[in-house]
Amino acid sequence: MKSTRGSKSSVKKVTKKGDLHPRNPHRGRYDLMALCKACPELNRFIKPNPKGDNTINFSDEKAVLCLNKALLAHYYHVTNWTIPNGYLCPPIPGRADYIHYVADLVIQSALAKPIRVLDVGTGANCIYPIIGSQSYDWEFVASDIDPVSVSAASTIVNANKVLKGKVDVVLQKSTDNIFQGVIKSGDRFALTICNPPFHSSLAEAKAGSQRKWNNLNKHSSGTGLAKNKIESKLNFGGQKAELWCQGGEIAFLTRMAQESVGFGHQVAWFTSLVSKSENVKPIKALLTQLGVNEIKVIEMSQGQKISRLIAWCFPHK
Repeated sequence: MKSTRGSKSSVKKVTKKGDLHPRNPHRGRYDLMALCKACPELNRFIKPNPKGDNTINFSDEKAVLCLNKALLAHYYHVTNWTIPNGYLCPPIPGRADYIHYVADLVIQSALAKPIRVLDVGTGANCIYPIIGSQSYDWEFVASDIDPVSVSAASTIVNANKVLKGKVDVVLQKSTDNIFQGVIKSGDRFALTICNPPFHSSLAEAKAGSQRKWNNLNKHSSGTGLAKNKIESKLNFGGQKAELWCQGGEIAFLTRMAQESVGFGHQVAWFTSLVSKSENVKPIKALLTQLGVNEIKVIEMSQGQKISRLIAWCFPHK
């Protein structure tokens, strides 16, 4: 395929560090009173911080899981949500940001309705289809290579009336493919979205989880949370397919970019989160070689963390 040296490329910077997308309903402090009303179970995890403000212990996986249940019930009308032990419990405000930023692509491109979205690696939590379907009335195909994740996500869909008819969960049977076997010949998608595994090995994933728990607990000496207890909770951050793959994030994104060529006529925008900033430049170079029409890199901010997504599209006849 010929190179598109003149293909358009842009980078959208965050306007103010710490700000979520303007349409993200999770901007500002949590309204714990409203969340407890939506999910009374959350009440037992509320406690004052050293300043006297009510909060939860974010190093307690049960408290975080319950907070997620409350957020999903209050904002997205999903009242039956749970995940298997050891599977990824997602930070909902950040996940919502991805949805709202790719919604800007849909709006700017004036894509025809209904808007169909493919969520690559939906996970056991099914979080992107929940947020996207309830925020924008999008329809989703949610794929995953892990049968347990597919079963758990299907259970969530079937247990919530607002998701039925909006989300179709499918098993990707080939660990070598991303789109092949999921996108059928007659399918048309406005978007594909993905939160790729960003570690290259189990050891690297465990080290990342350990750093996370250390950061959460460095000011919690009074809680009595022992190091071995932290170690026992590392799996709460996700399973293999959710956290790591051979070659890490850059290898996964490379495969995604290469495979997207064969589906460029069926998808308006391919998108993915990019955890490591150093991976943006080589992926942009590869996409240009593959003949894309346009590349967008969009920065997002959640508190002190800057993340980014990359989006690309192919020429459409």
